[in-house]
Amino acid sequence: MLAKQAARKAQWHHHVNHVQAPKAMRHWLTDAGSLTAKLITHSSKFRVQRVYQQHDFCWADEYTEIGLSKASKVHAREVLLRCDDAPAIYAHTVLPLSSTASQWPLFKALGEKSLGSTLFGDPQVVRGALQFARLQPNHPAMRRAQLLTNKKFDQPLFARRSLFFRRGGVMLVTELFLPAIADLTTHIK
Repeated sequence: MLAKQAARKAQWHHHVNHVQAPKAMRHWLTDAGSLTAKLITHSSKFRVQRVYQQHDFCWADEYTEIGLSKASKVHAREVLLRCDDAPAIYAHTVLPLSSTASQWPLFKALGEKSLGSTLFGDPQVVRGALQFARLQPNHPAMRRAQLLTNKKFDQPLFARRSLFFRRGGVMLVTELFLPAIADLTTHIK
């Protein structure tokens, strides 16, 4: 039982060396700029596919990052970032229910718009340090990505996450790099 719980809770690291990412992945993981902007420059066609945006419970490795108890519900958003029709990124965003519209004014109305474009275009938003992990197949992000893409991932996949701050509000964005990301490294515009 404890082994299953531990596998669902990732070990996040503050340096990319701890996840032993190959060189081709490091430039994706460590780029502090907008992932959306980078994906757009590496593909002919980019699209945000919103899967859901609703109240949900935090994952086991999220709640302490945004200062909540394990049982707390949050505003949650889940998207696939598609490049040339292939899902390249699974992204999961959470913010406390106590967050106000003045802290994150555009969050509820994003729809199929890119959260990254909103965050990086707002001078009031401050990004925290990137954290890195290799997520196991039974981590919630991996399970969701497998379900949404109808693909089975037997090996761990690389992920990163960071906190964003605005007017006293906090938001956690987790990005899981799906296998299609490898195809984008050779298609730079």
